[in-house]
This record gives sequence, structure tokens and C-alpha cells, in this order.
Amino acid sequence: MMHSKRHGEIMRLLREEGTITIASLADRLAVSLETVRRDIRPLTDSGVALKMHGAIGLPSIAGEAPFERRMRENADAKRMIARMVAATIGDGESVMLDTGTTTSFLARELLGRRRLTVVTNSSDVARTLATVNGNRVHMAGGELRSDSGAAFGIAAIEFISRFNVDHAVISAGAIDAASGVMDYDLAEAEFARTVLARGRRSLVVTDHTKFGRRGLVQVCDFAGIGELATDQAPPAEIVAALESAGTRLAVAQEA
Repeated sequence: MMHSKRHGEIMRLLREEGTITIASLADRLAVSLETVRRDIRPLTDSGVALKMHGAIGLPSIAGEAPFERRMRENADAKRMIARMVAATIGDGESVMLDTGTTTSFLARELLGRRRLTVVTNSSDVARTLATVNGNRVHMAGGELRSDSGAAFGIAAIEFISRFNVDHAVISAGAIDAASGVMDYDLAEAEFARTVLARGRRSLVVTDHTKFGRRGLVQVCDFAGIGELATDQAPPAEIVAALESAGTRLAVAQEA
């Protein structure tokens, strides 16, 4: 692909997704990271694109909150995962959701259900599902973080520990064959671990970009979850680790 054609493809991807990581660009354009960095330099120097940490974005979204930007990243994949998982949740059932973009997409897909009991620490999930279709929403208390609008800490963990639900669902920051489900924040990892322990069914939802990453904190190994739902088949070593742990793998298919 010629230099100018890559610029056009980069701008097309930015218009579709708002932000995109340098690593993802290199993968999609089938070039090296260094080539991508050279390609984006004139775009960022001219102000057509905005340079971020490990990524670039459109200037029009620079004022968005971090969570809103993450909602735009791999949105189609997250929506596809959410639609698949929502189909397995019935009217009148109970669901516990942690904060995360994929769980927020799941909340939107659950708008077609009735009489759900929802337990969450996410203000986005709570706003989405409260006061509609006879749902009952219980939100964990504590100080809300400015980046995600979610509550963490001892108070939030003690609150959700009072519930036993049909479906306990968390997002994941990283999935590693050796360490299992990981995150980059201690409080988020501790909360997610508690969520998984409260469900008759325990489920991790994550898009394929999290595979092969190593987070700072382990949430649990694969034996600690019942299912992993994603949009693409994981690398072979992760598939083998899931099978060894007896964890079910569900891969969403495009409609």
C-alpha cells in the first residue's frame, strides 16, 4: 500500500472508530509500528489527527470523557458480543454487571428484556436499565470515579456481596494464557473478582484486542470463570488454557 493510500485508509478508520491504537493500525495496514508512526506524523503535525498515548484520534472527540472514547473503540465487536450474551438472559432474571464498555453495550442490548433485577457499580449501566420495563436496579455506593462514573472500594464490594444472581458478567482489561483474566487497576480487579463469585453463571465479555495482553493485577485464572464471550477466536494457547480449565468459549457471529 502506497504512503498516500495508507493516509486515506487511516482517515477512513478514524472516521469510523473515532480513535485507534498504533498497534491496531499496524496490524490492519500490514506494516510495522515504525511505518505507522511515520505515516501518522504529518497527520498529527497538521492537526488532522490528534496524537494520544499509544493511539490517534479525531480532534472532534478530544473533549469526550475517556469512557466515551473507549465506547467508540471496536464498537461493532463489542455490540456483537453483547447481542450474543443478551440472547442468553431471559425476562425476570437477575444480572450483576461491573463497569466496562462491553458490559455497557450489554446493558443496551438488555433493553428488550422485562422485569430484570440488575446489580452494578456502573452509573452508565444503572441509567440505561433503571425505570424501564419493570426492572429493579441496585447500584453500589461509594465515590464515583470521574473517568468511568463507577463506584469502587470496600463499600461497593460489601454492597454487591449481599446479592446472589443468575448471571455475573465482567469486562476484562487483558486476557493472558498463563494468568487468565487481568486488569490494570487494583480496585477494579477486586470488584470484578467479587462479581464473579456472586453469580450462578460467571461470564467474562471481551473483544479480541485484549488477547495476549498482560494486565497489572490478576482478576482470576480461567478456572474462576464459567464462560468467555468474545468476537474472534483467541490464539491457540489461550484456547488450550480455557479447555484445560473447563471454561466454555463463545464466539459471536455477525448477523
